[in-house]
Parts: sequence; C-alpha cells; structure tokens
Amino acid sequence: METASLKTGSKGFYKLSRMQRIGFGSGDLAQNLIYQTVAQYLLIFYTNVFGLPAATAAIMFLIVRIIDVIWDPLVGAFVDKHNPKTGKYRSYLVLGGIPLTGFAILCFWNGFSGSLFYAYITYVGMSMLYTLINVPYGALNASLTRDTDEITKLTSVRMFLANLGGLAVAYGIPIIVKTLSPDGKINSSESGNAWFITMTIYSLAGLSLLIFCYFQTKERVVMDEKETSHVKVSDLWQEFRFNRPLRVLAFFFITAFAMMAIGNSAGSYYMIYNVQAPDWLPCFAALGSIPAFIFMPLVPAIKRAIGKKQMFYVFLSVAILGMILLYAVSVIPALRGYIWLVLAAQFVKSTGIIVATGYMWALVPEVISYGEYTTGKRISGIVNALTGIFFKAGMALGGVVPGFILAFVNFDEKNAVSQTPFVQQGILWLVAVIPAALLLLAMFIISKYDLDDARIDEINLAVEAKYLDKK
Repeated sequence: METASLKTGSKGFYKLSRMQRIGFGSGDLAQNLIYQTVAQYLLIFYTNVFGLPAATAAIMFLIVRIIDVIWDPLVGAFVDKHNPKTGKYRSYLVLGGIPLTGFAILCFWNGFSGSLFYAYITYVGMSMLYTLINVPYGALNASLTRDTDEITKLTSVRMFLANLGGLAVAYGIPIIVKTLSPDGKINSSESGNAWFITMTIYSLAGLSLLIFCYFQTKERVVMDEKETSHVKVSDLWQEFRFNRPLRVLAFFFITAFAMMAIGNSAGSYYMIYNVQAPDWLPCFAALGSIPAFIFMPLVPAIKRAIGKKQMFYVFLSVAILGMILLYAVSVIPALRGYIWLVLAAQFVKSTGIIVATGYMWALVPEVISYGEYTTGKRISGIVNALTGIFFKAGMALGGVVPGFILAFVNFDEKNAVSQTPFVQQGILWLVAVIPAALLLLAMFIISKYDLDDARIDEINLAVEAKYLDKK
C-alpha cells in the first residue's frame, strides 16, 4: 500500500480546481485528434488512398522519427531556457498549435497523389510542430503542482479526455470519411477528398481546445529564470545518465508506444481483411477508447488499494489476455464469424492498455522531481524531450514494423476487399502476437521502477525546503 499525498497548504503542493484539471486535459484531447488519426489511419491513407507502397511508407516513418531524435532535445532545451511572457510552457500551445493545424490537414490532402516528396514535407513538418506542442505540454503537467494525489487526479482527467479524443477519432473518422466518400469506402483512391475534409474538421477542433487549455492553466512550480539560463541540450544526456527512474520510464515508453502504434495501425486492416467486417470498424476502433470512461476515474482508488506497480502488472496482464482472445477468434474455426467475440476481445485488450499506458504519464513529474532532488535542476522540458524521443521511437517502430510486415507478406494495396491467407496471418501478428510480446517486456521494465509515493513525497519536501532556504 502506498502512502497518501501531503497536506494542503505546503508550498508547491497546490490543489487544482475541477476546471483547471479539465482545462489541462483538454490539451491532450486536442493533440489526440491529430496523433490518434496519424497513428491509426495515416498508413492506410498512404497505401490505399495516396498510393505509396507499404515499404516506402515504412521507411518514411523511420526517417521522420530519426529527425525527431535530433529535434526533440533542441525543443526541450529551448523551452527550459526561455520564459515567454505568455507562459513558460503553455504559450507553445497556441504558437505551435496554429501551424500544426495547417500541416495536419495537408498530410491528408490527396492533391499530389503518389508524390513521396510531398508526403515527406508535410509529415516532417507536422511531426516537428507536434513536438513543439507536446514537449512543453508534458512539462506543463509538472509545473502545476508537486502533490502526488493531485498529479494522479490530473492524469486521470487528462487520460479520460485523451481517450475521448481517441474515441472521436476511432469511431467518428471512419463514419465521416465513409459518408463523404463517393464510393462509400475509406480505403480507396476515391476517398481522398473525404479524408481532407474530415481532417480539416478535426484539426480546427483541436486548435480550439489548445486555446482553451492555454487559458485554463498556469505554471506555478518552475525554476527561476536565472537557474535555467544555462540549460543546454547536453543536459538531456546527463539527466538520462544519472536519473535511473527516468531511464526505466523511458524504456517503458518506447515499449508501450511501439505496442500501441503497431496494434492501432493494424486495426483497420484486421477488421477489413481478417474479420471481413469493415462496417464494424468504427465500433472496433471506438472500443479502443471506451474503457477509459469506465476505468480512468477509478485509477486513484485502484492505486491507493494495490499500489502503482501492482496496478501496472494487473492491467498489462488484462491487455495480454485481450490479445490472446483476438488471436483465438481469428484462428479457431468455431469462433469465426462472431463479431461480438471480436468486440469483447477488443474491449478487454483496450481496458488493460488504457489504464497501464494512461497512468505512466503520472510518473513523468516524479522523475522530474527526482532529477531536481539529485542535480538541483528542474528541467521539465529536457525530461519531456527525452521521454518524447522514446515515445516517438515507439511510434517509429509502430510505423516501420507494420509496413515491413505487410510488404513481407505481399499485401496488395490495390485490393480493397480481400487478401491471401498469408497476408491475413501477417495482419494477425501485428494485431496480437507482436503487441503481446512487447507487453511482457513492458512488465519486466516497470518492475525496475522504484519510486513509490512515500519516497516521492520525501523528495518533494526536501526540494521545497531547499528552495525556501535559498529565499
């Protein structure tokens, strides 16, 4: 059992209002309207609508992630070092949000169909601008309060709203694209304009939410300007070297996001070609988010009851069980054709993934505080840049692995109806086998995380006492 958080009134241990929690969480809702669309549908858009070979798209995803490895630390150091008058971290929600909206829309424009150069320019631009928002947004979390209970509540609200964005993408986008498409399909060249219109709607909605997040948040736990004036990119590697909990969390991030990205990108192929029920794709995809509305509000109570490590173990195991069920439904003849079994398996899988990967964001402020305790520097931007590198490395695997697997099994991009049994088997690897293996690895990694709530409270008190002594 882990200890409760510190009492109200200690400096730095601020209590947040419900509107502040919702305001902060709306930033993740906004980003998911873009991130989840890219994660779930960009590959199928590139292969079936835009006209790129699967292997070519996979290589592009890898190259863009390599660019991110260079770009993310630069963004992290920049935001830590500078203090805009409109907010150290929150100002980027608007400054980066406006151009991100434009590039996200252009990624799903079919005007230069088949042009690899156009795909690179728009995808690289979108990814770099996403980082310009995502890194400061992650740092904003740690600047609102040190209180571990408040961070848990904040993360629960954030993940609730993030999954609301995921639901809007998973359920809404296939329906809107199908409705607007002349042939009623989401995976044909004729659906190009439908994708463009749909992404325009979602991106503009995301921008509005980023602006709302900006007005509802305020940084209150940040280093003085003079203490961050010497922040440099090399601090990232120093932090990674000396901050063991950060290293554990970083490797958990890459494993978790690789698992999610691989499974998400394969979901559309699975329902269209394996289950052969494309009309059920919106429901299948929506079940990737619906468990959040049931279980994320319960996370604070679950964590108090069994502790954060046990919570990870339990829900990662639940996710693996769901993947086993997805596999069984596809390979056992007696179970084939029962859509409700497919949907039930997806619900079980998503329940485990949502809680485990949702709560991992609550650990980021902890490793930031640990770094401040050991080095004297609260470099939230740098730490979030580092987690961002691993997050995007996971996304890179999520883009590369499906593309190469599909190329290996000879996926036919021109066939919008059926594929060979070998292709179907490859899709099944992507939906169940590889993600389950990654979850087992994630369990081993999180077992090495040794910061419980009692230790974090001790660290935060010591840091605050040191800060007050300087005053």
